[in-house]
Amino acid sequence: MKKILFVSLLLITMSFVQAQEGKKFKNETVEFLKITGAGAAFENAITQIGTMVPETSRATYVQEAQGTLTDLYDQLAELYMAEFTPEEIQQLVNFYKTDLGKKLAEKQLGLTQKAMSHGQAWGMKVQKIAQKYSQ
Repeated sequence: MKKILFVSLLLITMSFVQAQEGKKFKNETVEFLKITGAGAAFENAITQIGTMVPETSRATYVQEAQGTLTDLYDQLAELYMAEFTPEEIQQLVNFYKTDLGKKLAEKQLGLTQKAMSHGQAWGMKVQKIAQKYSQ
């Protein structure tokens, strides 16, 4: 009986420790997402989408829209947690806290938008080439 109680207590303790480590990992991953510029991008999207909301309702809209960010961060964190170890996420957080990391975070969204524009233009060129050979 004592052995069963001891094993049960040990399993509960291990589960608690794993849950705490998982929570810490998720929190660090969310921090990583926020410092990479994702937080600013989401806030910007809320503001841009909110321009169609009447001024009288805008504060309530912003509050409710910002309330959706926790779930979004959790979902995105799960994606990153599946690809990176806790140590790697911590290294990334440390990098984004450097001057170079801060510069990258600041520039990343604009660079990505410009890169997408170039990619779309390139895709149209390739599509014309494909059309030329499909006739």
